[in-house]
Amino acid sequence: YGPAMMTVRPLEAHEAGWAAEVYTEHWAAPLVARKGELVDLRTLPALVAELDGERAGLATYAVRGDACELASMIALTEGAGVARALAGAVKGAAARAGCATVWLITTNDNTRALRAYQRHGFDLVALHRGAVDDARRRLKPEIPATGRDGIPLRHELELAIRL
Repeated sequence: YGPAMMTVRPLEAHEAGWAAEVYTEHWAAPLVARKGELVDLRTLPALVAELDGERAGLATYAVRGDACELASMIALTEGAGVARALAGAVKGAAARAGCATVWLITTNDNTRALRAYQRHGFDLVALHRGAVDDARRRLKPEIPATGRDGIPLRHELELAIRL
């Protein structure tokens, strides 16, 4: 057996139900709260990472003007380069659309993703202090109070990379 084969492709229409299930499994709904608003991931372009022909990850993005938001990233297989492949594909789509930057929001508990994004050139550009607490109150009450590793889930961290 050789090394695993990674490919990234657009989400196909017949996979919409699968994608909605993945979003709901990870965020209790296909909606994510960020910067004081809810974003319906089902309405955004999505990319699927496949590892040896099996779906291994999913990312959504939105091009707005000269910036592209990486709205969601889910690696179903960890440690295999899924997130790196998806981030690279989103950066490629953003560059083709004429974007100057790709930006994203993550939460203060997501230390693994913070390490990965920074290793791949993203820079911390803003701390939205108390933004998760506010989103829990106003937009999405199902956001848990505690996140990964028992860390209180309270703030949004914004990262960006210039293309």
